[in-house]
Amino acid sequence: METVDDVVVETRDLRMRYGDKDVLSGVDFEIRAGEVVCLLGPNGAGKTTTIEILEGFRIRSAGEAVVLGEDPAAASEDWRARTGVVLQSWRDHPRWTPRQLLAQLGEYYRPYSTPERARPHDTDDLLETVGLSRLADQKINTLSGGQRRRLDVAIGIVGRPEVLFLDEPTAGFDPQARREFHDLIRRLSAVDGTTILLTTHDLDEAERLASRMLVLAGGRIVADDTADGLARRVAGETEVRWRRGEEVFAERVADGTAFARDLFAVHGDEIRDLEVRPSRLEDTYIALVQQHEAGHADAAARLFAGASGQPATELDQEPSR
Repeated sequence: METVDDVVVETRDLRMRYGDKDVLSGVDFEIRAGEVVCLLGPNGAGKTTTIEILEGFRIRSAGEAVVLGEDPAAASEDWRARTGVVLQSWRDHPRWTPRQLLAQLGEYYRPYSTPERARPHDTDDLLETVGLSRLADQKINTLSGGQRRRLDVAIGIVGRPEVLFLDEPTAGFDPQARREFHDLIRRLSAVDGTTILLTTHDLDEAERLASRMLVLAGGRIVADDTADGLARRVAGETEVRWRRGEEVFAERVADGTAFARDLFAVHGDEIRDLEVRPSRLEDTYIALVQQHEAGHADAAARLFAGASGQPATELDQEPSR
């Protein structure tokens, strides 16, 4: 049984290439037992690829990945019983009921029960935990999208995992369901001591849930801190946004006035829509998303690189002005 100081998830120089495109170009992070960590980043930043490597569903191109002391790419059945997964989508059994499906899946975990962690969850308790008791005996194909998502979560935790991976877990949830899910995640961490890594592009969700946030952009982790820690780092700088021709730029700098003066000295009347304002975490994250979606992954990564506490390496270069 892991103690709170044990590292249970670790990546070192994790890389993934599809054809000639590098999706991950050196991802490094650690997660300790009992932590709730959000992997945050724009759509297409590589969050799902990272989590699929850690789940053992995808073979990395290079680097190291260790979860509960094993390489996920060659992990044992015992390891799989100790991990839980909630995918973005699940191919369910439409003619089964939630009670039938959870009871059936739970039996696969029974041989891996230990004195420290009895497996599986009691089916009725699990249905109550995810708010499906009233619908336990309805056919799955009659459930709404949000109700099916709750069932996805129940499937992911039926074996009482020590490490739980959730990929965009609240997609399709209404506000009430999202609030209930957040309460569930807190209970899993506090009561069962479950280590949780979830991906999201929702900054508000990350701030509500995470003991720590990892920001993924430009193929690597560009920030690793608590929400408060990131906010304090970002607030110490000024954000400058401007347009030149058809391109939009955003930079975080120590002295916004001096930076703007230099811009005009170099580019003069080419500068349009100039904004200079103190940085906020939400503003900086939105700018990261906008830069990433515009195809400027490196520029997006520079927005958060200063908050990472790590060298920016190849992204530490003179901003494009």
